[in-house]
Amino acid sequence: MKIDKADVVILNTLQENARTSLDKLAHLAGLSTASVQRRLRALRDSGVIVRDVSILDPSKLDQHMSFIVMVELERERRDQIDLFVRQTLNEILVQQCYYVTGEADFCLICTAKDMHEFEELTHRLFFENSNVRRFRTSVVMGRKKIGLEVSLENLG
Repeated sequence: MKIDKADVVILNTLQENARTSLDKLAHLAGLSTASVQRRLRALRDSGVIVRDVSILDPSKLDQHMSFIVMVELERERRDQIDLFVRQTLNEILVQQCYYVTGEADFCLICTAKDMHEFEELTHRLFFENSNVRRFRTSVVMGRKKIGLEVSLENLG
């Protein structure tokens, strides 16, 4: 899909606030509301917009701890990688999962209300999985930047 300047305006605005009205998007992009609706449908259908979400503050919802976990698998066969990914997808405490290069095979971003809840997660994901060779955990001391924005600087 070819992204033009109007699409960049729409996407940047939605990255900042996904609840921006169609009328405001149309005004900012210099388009009609119907044109913005068509563009949004095309951006979603093409997979440029994956989904619209609300970002919650975990500390206000009794999820006071965050963790970065580097996971090394015993075997890196495709079926073993897919199995581990499926397990992480089914764990609500795993916020993000990255398949990475280097010493570890995966980097997980996790949240939990306390160390006990995180320990239970480690049992489910790591200790009960014979293909996990080792994992290393860092406790997050403070959340300084949270976001999934994508730079659109060179588009349009």
